[in-house]
Amino acid sequence: MKKRIPMVLSVALIAGMLSACSTGQSGQNESGSASGEGVTTIEFWAAPNPTQQAYWQEMAKAYEAQNGKVKINVSAIKESPTSEASIQAALAAKSAPTMSENINRGFAAQLSSSKALVPLDTLEGYDDLLKGRSMSKTIEPWKFADGHQYVLPIYSNPMLFGWRLDILKELGYNEPPKTYGEVLELTKKLKDKYGDKKYLWAKPDLADPTAWKRWFDFYMLYDAASNGNKFIEGDTFTGDEKAGIEVLTFVDSLRKEKGLLARQVTDPFENGTGVFTDIGPWTFTTWAEKYPNLKYNETYALTMPPVPDGADPAQSKTFADTKGLVIYASATKAQQQAALDFVKWVYSDAKNDAAWFKQTNLPPARDDLSTNESFKAILDESPQLKPYAENVPNAVPPMDNTKYNDLQTIIGTEAFNKVVKGEIAPAEGWAAMKAALEKALK
Repeated sequence: MKKRIPMVLSVALIAGMLSACSTGQSGQNESGSASGEGVTTIEFWAAPNPTQQAYWQEMAKAYEAQNGKVKINVSAIKESPTSEASIQAALAAKSAPTMSENINRGFAAQLSSSKALVPLDTLEGYDDLLKGRSMSKTIEPWKFADGHQYVLPIYSNPMLFGWRLDILKELGYNEPPKTYGEVLELTKKLKDKYGDKKYLWAKPDLADPTAWKRWFDFYMLYDAASNGNKFIEGDTFTGDEKAGIEVLTFVDSLRKEKGLLARQVTDPFENGTGVFTDIGPWTFTTWAEKYPNLKYNETYALTMPPVPDGADPAQSKTFADTKGLVIYASATKAQQQAALDFVKWVYSDAKNDAAWFKQTNLPPARDDLSTNESFKAILDESPQLKPYAENVPNAVPPMDNTKYNDLQTIIGTEAFNKVVKGEIAPAEGWAAMKAALEKALK
């Protein structure tokens, strides 16, 4: 789901606000066992979502039934004021849990820089976990600049673009375009037929500099154009200039063709004002209730992002709207290992991931999501989820930098938003953005 991730509050402030956030590791001896009982107790903070909390409570109960020496207490992360702030507060108050989910890669960078997280790849059984869950390809782009893995992705939403297939058919198209040139050709036909009544991309976020909004426009296009280049790795700008300028030039060309509408319109894609927009799998529940006329492969289609002319559309990459699980360094060694063993057990059986998928609609972070028989019934029942399942390995997670909010804001203010508004040429926008990012990274 689209998440507004605020700047992390100062440790001193949030510690004062939430010093009693959790019992955390209190009451444990040095081995991580409840005093005198010989039982290792794990505090697990689930995402503040009833469905996810219920899932982890079910998994904990099933695991405890097979492992009498482990007790897993599952509770929801507090959202006062945000889940990120609650975790920071608990760390400052020395009341952090053993493990938690709901962690994106950027926030994990903030936590790992202060040594708050255990490098998961240093724990016994980690490689077996990846093999058992079939996720070696999916997790590869999660590797941090220091070579370690601090977050285990739980779900990965490869963000796709939706197309109003019914409107495209009116223009003579049986399927969506796949390259920039084809998209521009379609835009010209759209404007010739409908004028100011319809636009290719109608979305106010295009002109909004808010950091997280770049995940769902710039990054989707950039990941496709650059073959998944990470843009920023650790404290280093690694952006692909050719791909970046191609993306900005494409957006500028859409603007020149009057194909962009960056002002507020009620549900522009759903109502047909725009024919192209980012779509996450959480959208379909709302559509079923509010827009039952939208039917997969009838009135709308789903594709990976378009690519520059000359590139192979079959190799397109995209942004991963994704979060994962971490283990905290403040936990005892016994708790850390018990937490990893629990997670390995959960993911050793694809049926557990199938239960997650069915309950949450969030695609498990697996390489085999579209081919494993355990997920066939779910995908057959909801075929609109199939392209998400197929592209989990092709999705790139957020950057691993502590200042990710500031850095993503710069992308908008120096380049993307200005190009959308026609205030700067694409190459100049890229150069200004690059300079500002490199300055901020020092």
